[in-house]
Order: sequence, then C-alpha cells, then structure tokens
Amino acid sequence: MTGVIPIEDASRRPGSDPVITIGLIAINVIVFVVELIQGQSFVLRWAATAADISAGHRLWTLLTAMFLHASWSHIVGNMVFFWVFGPGVEDAMGPVKYLLFYLAGGVVAFLAQVLVTPSSTIPMLGASGAIAAVMGAFLVMYPRHQIKSAVFFGFWWNLTYIPAAVLIGVWFLLQLVSIGTVGQQEGSTSGGGVAYVAHVAGMAFGALTALIFGGGERSERKGEAS
Repeated sequence: MTGVIPIEDASRRPGSDPVITIGLIAINVIVFVVELIQGQSFVLRWAATAADISAGHRLWTLLTAMFLHASWSHIVGNMVFFWVFGPGVEDAMGPVKYLLFYLAGGVVAFLAQVLVTPSSTIPMLGASGAIAAVMGAFLVMYPRHQIKSAVFFGFWWNLTYIPAAVLIGVWFLLQLVSIGTVGQQEGSTSGGGVAYVAHVAGMAFGALTALIFGGGERSERKGEAS
C-alpha cells in the first residue's frame, strides 16, 4: 500500500474559526448517517444522474448529490482533505463567498461529468468535486504552504511536510491520467467508479476563480502578518 494522507496545513496561522467548513463537514456526516439508516432508496432519491440532468429533470439534485457519499472510506477521505484545505480558503474569501464558491464548484464538477457521459443513469454523488475546487483555490492562494502529511509505503510510514504545490499538483496529475479508466461517478451504492472528469473540472474551476477574484498567492505563515 502506497499513499499520502494530508493531516494539516502547518503554515496556517491561527485565525477565525472556519465555521462554514465545520458546518459543511457536519452536514455531510449527518446526511451519511441518514443514508446508513434509510439505505438505497434515500441515495437514489437525492443523487443526480447525467441522463436526468441532460433532460432538464431533477436539476436540484446537482446540489443535494454533493452531500451524499457511497461508503465510509469515501466520506472520510473527502472530509480529511476538506478539513486540511478548506479553512485557509475560507479565511481568504470570507464565509458567504466561500459557501457560494463551494456549492458552485460542486455543481460545475457534476455538470462536467454530465457533459462527457450525458446518457448515464449511474447515480453521481459525493463532495469530491466541490473539495477539488477548494484545493484548486488553495493551490493558487497558498502554493508554498507546508502540508503535514502521513506517507505510506507498504508497512512503512512517516510524517513529513510537503509543499501544497507538490501535493495538490501530483493529485491533479493523477486525476488527469485516470480520466476514462473507470469514470462514471464519484461513488455510488450501485457500482461504477470515480468521476475523474468532475475532479479535474472542480479543481480547474477553483484555480480559475482564485486567479480571477482572489489575486493569486497570499502570504500566510504562523506568527507573520500577511
């Protein structure tokens, strides 16, 4: 087993509490608990499908689907990444703009997947597209931040610090090279794979939004003024 798990943004200085990030994580967890209780029928009611969206039906599911997850590993992985990269972006944008940005990133990511698989009836669900948008914005705003990460290689593991530009950049390249290898949805309880197109689109949206409205790289180190 080889992989990297981000743990925290070690360069982020203490600031305001990331209320929106915490709230969104709480909503995702609550919805996942409801999924576990109500089962497949709940997922199918609130998940999006490309075929429906292409036909102009159930457009509201573009929002609800981003709060659903297919498994424990799906939600835990998403929320870990969101907790590491979300607070810094929330600090930069402010809570209201950040919330709108997050939701827009998720919708854009799903629409990109619809564009490449317009007739698919496989449920699309997950926060990955919205979180990819957050990561794209973080990459533009804080490329030199050091991300404390757990690195695994077989049974060996170690804690290390990886520049955000390297960590997010490698993640993005992996999404690019994986497009088309599985790719119907972020996750579902009825089979399918990972929506790599949604990940790429979400991150591109986040990076472009940060470049246009955020003004590029920001200086933010613990103990230093920005």
